[in-house]
Amino acid sequence: MALIPDQKQLLFQQILDTSRQQKDLWIFAYASLIWRPEFEVTESRLARVHGWHRALQMWSRVNRGTPEKPGLVFALIQGGSCLGMAIKAPAGQQQQILQQLWEREMPTGVYQPKWIQCQTSQGAVQALAFTLPKSSPNYTGVLSDTAYRRIMADRVGGRFGHTLDYAQQTLQCLQELGIKDHVLAQLLKRSTQ
Repeated sequence: MALIPDQKQLLFQQILDTSRQQKDLWIFAYASLIWRPEFEVTESRLARVHGWHRALQMWSRVNRGTPEKPGLVFALIQGGSCLGMAIKAPAGQQQQILQQLWEREMPTGVYQPKWIQCQTSQGAVQALAFTLPKSSPNYTGVLSDTAYRRIMADRVGGRFGHTLDYAQQTLQCLQELGIKDHVLAQLLKRSTQ
C-alpha cells in the first residue's frame, strides 16, 4: 500500500534523524542508483547485503511506466543476498541528499526504506536501502517469460524511460563493475528473443 503524504513525511523524518546519528551517509545501490546516483559520490565500495536480493519484480507507474501501462523496476526483496555498491554521500549534506533521493525513489511511497548492514572489503557499513515487501501491491510476484517479453517490448515509459533500457543499462553497469547477475542476464536474454 502506498503511503499518504503525512506518512511519507514522517518516514522521511525518521530516516533523516537516524542518518544524523551516523558518522557518514551511505546508500546501498543495487540498480539505477549505481549509474545515476543523483549526488556526488565521495566513495564507493563493492558491497554485499545478506537477507535481500535484487529482482525486477516491482510495478512502476511513474518512473518506468504509467498507471495504465506499468513498467517494471528493480526492488530489494527479502531472501538471498545481493552484490551492489555502497555509495557514500558528501559530509554535511544528509538532508539535501536524502530529500533528492526521496523525490526520486519515493514518488508514490511504495518502497520501505531501511538501514541495512553492507559487507565490504574495508569493513561493514550501515546503508540506506530501498526495499519492497512481498505483501506490497506493487510486488509482481513471479512473472512468466511471456509477461516479461510483453513488458520489455512495450516502449511506453515513465519519467525516466522504459523497462528494457533500464534493465539493460543496469546489467551493463553491473558487468562493468565485475558483478555477475546471471538471473538478470538470463531474464534479458529470454525476454528479448
